[in-house]
Amino acid sequence: MGFTVAIIGRPNVGKSTLFNRLIGEKKSIVDDVSGVTRDRIYGESEWGGKKFNVIDTGGFVAHSDEIFEKAIREQVQIAISQSDIILFVLDVITGITDLDDDVAKLLRRSKKDVFVVVNKVDNNSRQLDANEFYRLGFKDNFFIAAMSGSGTGDMMDAISFKIKPDEEWEQLDIPKIAIIGQPNVGKSSIVNAFIGEDRNIVTEIAGTTRDSVHTRFTKFNKDIMLIDTAGLRKKANVHENLEFYSTIRSINSIDESDVCILMIDATVGLTQQDLAIFRLAHTKGKGIVMLVNKWDLIVKETNTARDWEIALKEKLKPHNDISILFTSVHEKQRILKGLDLALEICEKRKTKVTTSVLNNLLEEALAIQPPPSLKGKMVSIKYVTQIPAQTPTFIFFCNHPKYIQDSYKNFLEKFFRKKYDFTGVVLNMFFRES
Repeated sequence: MGFTVAIIGRPNVGKSTLFNRLIGEKKSIVDDVSGVTRDRIYGESEWGGKKFNVIDTGGFVAHSDEIFEKAIREQVQIAISQSDIILFVLDVITGITDLDDDVAKLLRRSKKDVFVVVNKVDNNSRQLDANEFYRLGFKDNFFIAAMSGSGTGDMMDAISFKIKPDEEWEQLDIPKIAIIGQPNVGKSSIVNAFIGEDRNIVTEIAGTTRDSVHTRFTKFNKDIMLIDTAGLRKKANVHENLEFYSTIRSINSIDESDVCILMIDATVGLTQQDLAIFRLAHTKGKGIVMLVNKWDLIVKETNTARDWEIALKEKLKPHNDISILFTSVHEKQRILKGLDLALEICEKRKTKVTTSVLNNLLEEALAIQPPPSLKGKMVSIKYVTQIPAQTPTFIFFCNHPKYIQDSYKNFLEKFFRKKYDFTGVVLNMFFRES
């Protein structure tokens, strides 16, 4: 299952700098102006062979009536409730402030694993000053300099140690399908429609991480684990932060799944938040089916569905080789078809292609369109092979991998997709020097 680390603390202590170091890229805005991180950023980090999600929150300001700071405070509380470990970042230069004490009180009530991370400890004098932070009363304290990375190795070791594999979940050899999307798009309703009134066909698994609802579904000769996250929208302090909340919930559900059914609201259309959730699923290599729900509420003409599909796939580019169904949970239109497509994708993700067949395909592709030369370098792809992975992954060996242009990678991916009907499946293609 997914493991989530939240970075919190008052403004301007270096949270975004630490976030960028953890995920290995400059994704979060870094500025000396207090409170510059106006939106939470999500990334993935890996240490010691273990992966985990990272949430970068805005600066926590307690007891403020200012709208922006109030929203940050609520979002931090959501991040705490939805995380496994909290990195409480503090600034050794300013020492412990009243705001830090406010955050510490909130964290003690959370009963979560809290790592006190004292930042900007980049010389011996500050190393001594950092001892002051032990008085906050947390067991795990790390003195770091996020800018240079000093001290972050010990912190990462401690995070990695906390990540334990869920062997029972991983050994459950049935398709795991997550119902994801924004609140109020019909996620709970579609699960109820699948289950029907005969409750004997399901087994509820209680106590799962962060309150996801896991339902064993054994109807219509199927055996599936459905992962539904919709009910949590009813909790306190969520109304103003629905997008933030739905994204965190989706991260955790996506991690647990093989295939995601992404539901969108036909009366609203495809929003930026829907696209963010879609890209999360794609980045994590999960199969994807899109259901456009509430289709019964749309005024239709002869080609309405076709025009919608064309428009949606245009917005999803370049990862638009997915199945799109127009459904109505209320009218129970085409909802089982969505489940069937998800199961088909589960099987497609297991596709294994022999090296000989792959290289015959490669020769065919090269004959149609050889890789273009770049900077006077002639690019030659020698052969391709598939390696074991959760989703089909191919390694291409060539003389100049860094000169393979994205447009040509897209051509190869489309060629392989067409030959093997990989619709809805994420393909990984890597290029290595032969």
